[in-house]
Amino acid sequence: MEYVNNYKPKPDDRSDNVEKLQEMVHNTIENMEEAEATMEFSDSQDQEHIKAKNERRRESIDGMREEIKDEASAQHKQD
Repeated sequence: MEYVNNYKPKPDDRSDNVEKLQEMVHNTIENMEEAEATMEFSDSQDQEHIKAKNERRRESIDGMREEIKDEASAQHKQD
């Protein structure tokens, strides 16, 4: 019996990438704010973990914002 690959990749639909990325930025900022709010109830070790995680979140946000610019530019070129 011969195996036939009928897999067809989905077309690359980037039409809503900007909106998805903006939502991700928004959610990440909310997570940072919630983490900072819990810091006053945390010991110093947990506070350091929160600070480190929020720094990584800031870096992620910077990357997502750059990707938003790229996606918006790509969408503009398609129009």
